[in-house]
Amino acid sequence: MGGKVREFFPGGNTSYGFYSFYDFIIDKDATRIFCIKGGPGVGKSTFMKAIGQAMLERGFDVEYHNCSSDNNSIDGVVIPAIKVALIDGTAPHIVDPKTPGAIDEIINLGEYWDEKGLRENRDEVIASRNRVSRLFKIAYSSLKEAKVIHDEWESYITESMDFAPVNKITRYVANEVFSDVEPDYTRVAKARHLFGSAITPQGPVNKLDSILVDVENVYILRGEPGVGKSTFMEKMLARAQEMGIDTEVFHCPLDPVKLDFLVIPKLKVAFINGTEPLKVDLKRFTTTEIDFDQFLDPEILDIYEKEIDSCKERFWEAYNRAVYYISQAKKVHDEMEEYYIPNMNFVKINEKRDEILNRILKYADEIENQK
Repeated sequence: MGGKVREFFPGGNTSYGFYSFYDFIIDKDATRIFCIKGGPGVGKSTFMKAIGQAMLERGFDVEYHNCSSDNNSIDGVVIPAIKVALIDGTAPHIVDPKTPGAIDEIINLGEYWDEKGLRENRDEVIASRNRVSRLFKIAYSSLKEAKVIHDEWESYITESMDFAPVNKITRYVANEVFSDVEPDYTRVAKARHLFGSAITPQGPVNKLDSILVDVENVYILRGEPGVGKSTFMEKMLARAQEMGIDTEVFHCPLDPVKLDFLVIPKLKVAFINGTEPLKVDLKRFTTTEIDFDQFLDPEILDIYEKEIDSCKERFWEAYNRAVYYISQAKKVHDEMEEYYIPNMNFVKINEKRDEILNRILKYADEIENQK
């Protein structure tokens, strides 16, 4: 029987530029962390996917940490049961060993390329790399513009909002979720921060299907920007932490300071910002919808109707411009990979992959024997 898959984004294309939660891919007390180095097209993602698939087939649960700039690539694989991770350690998400040898080590796939062949395309590779960098700068500038517009949009909504009943609902839901839970004051709760969705070359993409795989109860938070959905989740997060309950915190891909999803695994409960398009079937869950828009003052909204409409139009224009330039960056990056692929010794890379897989299986055997 195969294992279970969960998928996340450890980094994202945001209004702050590339934003990393790579420190939360795996706990610091990991058994082994393999930092994989090498240029574009050397096979890092394929290397990690193959090991992840092999562990799945052996019945292990596996996490795939997806690349926000390439939907077909991954930036990491984690096998939680044995605390082993493989992580792409190349730019922009540079990861280096923190405890070399003891926990972390580098796998350099650059050992298996033909230097002579790459040097023949030196100028083309440099030009492509510079072009990718420029395209991302334009994209991030557009996302920064989108956030400024979004903040203006939120300001009109917030001014129209009555937060008193929101506070009442927040307290009611917190009591409902945590009422039968015995606090654990013997430990400090862990909060794992990641992205559950990303701004990708194909537009907004989320991994809610796999994130919610063990969840039973889902609270869907509806409402305009600025009605308090993120603040609501922050209060649920604070309550869980006070009670010693671990959480999974998923941040907004446009503004990572804010929350998009919150999962409390122990309680099998999740909170979701329901204003984004949900590509997930919620029929299998017990769902509760909370509509924050019901507390908006329509008279104040009417005053700002033109401004709000303008914000919506300008926001999506800036957002879609960013997506366009991220997609263009991927196109050039794919072209750059074509200079590397013919100059790689994939037979040797596959031998290295099998060697690493066998080592991971030995770690699994050692942990099993310790039980």
